[in-house]
Amino acid sequence: MPPMPPKYQIRALHTDETITVYQAYDPALGGPAARDGRFPAAWKRERMTWIKPSFLWMMYRCGWGTKEGQQTVLAVEIAREGFEWALRNACLSHYTRDLHPDQATWKRQLRQAPARVQWDPERDLRLAPLPYRSLQLGLAGEASARYADEWTVAITDVTPLAREIHGLVRGGDLEGAGRLLPEERVYPVGEGLLGHLRV
Repeated sequence: MPPMPPKYQIRALHTDETITVYQAYDPALGGPAARDGRFPAAWKRERMTWIKPSFLWMMYRCGWGTKEGQQTVLAVEIAREGFEWALRNACLSHYTRDLHPDQATWKRQLRQAPARVQWDPERDLRLAPLPYRSLQLGLAGEASARYADEWTVAITDVTPLAREIHGLVRGGDLEGAGRLLPEERVYPVGEGLLGHLRV
C-alpha cells in the first residue's frame, strides 16, 4: 500500500513547462474555449476564477459534468511560470493564527492579493473525502486576466473522459476507472511557494 501523501501537497499533471488545471463551465462558454484554445471575450476577466489541479476534486465539484452550468469540463494547460507567480502572490482564503499576525493584517493581505488559496479534502473515485488536501487556487484581477490571456497554453474538453470514468465507477470497475485518470504527480515547490500557504 502506498504511503499517505502529506496533508498539504500539490499533485498535478505537469511537464517541464506547464501544469494542467481543471474548470467546468456552461457549454456555451466551455465549447468555444476548447474549440479555440483560449477563453472567449464572454469570459469575465474581472471576476474571480478558481482553478484546480486535481481531476477528481473537479469531478466532485461539478458532479462529473452533470451540474447546471458545469456540463463542460476543461483541462487548461498553463505555464508553470504563471502558476508559480500566482502562488507566490497568493493569500490563504481564511485566517490562520500561525501564519498571520492578526485578523486585520490577514484581511488587508486578502484584499490586496491577486490570488487566494484554500485546501479542501482530496477525493477518491467515489468522490468521498480523503484525509489529505487538494489545492484550489482563486485568481482575481491581474491574475485572472493573465491566466486567460498570457498563461494559457491549451484548453481541452475532457467531458468525454469524465463520463467514461464515471461510467466505470458506477459499474463498479474502480481499477479500470483509475487507469484512465490523469497522471497527477507531486508538483515540485519550495518553501518560497507554499511556506506562506500551509495551514
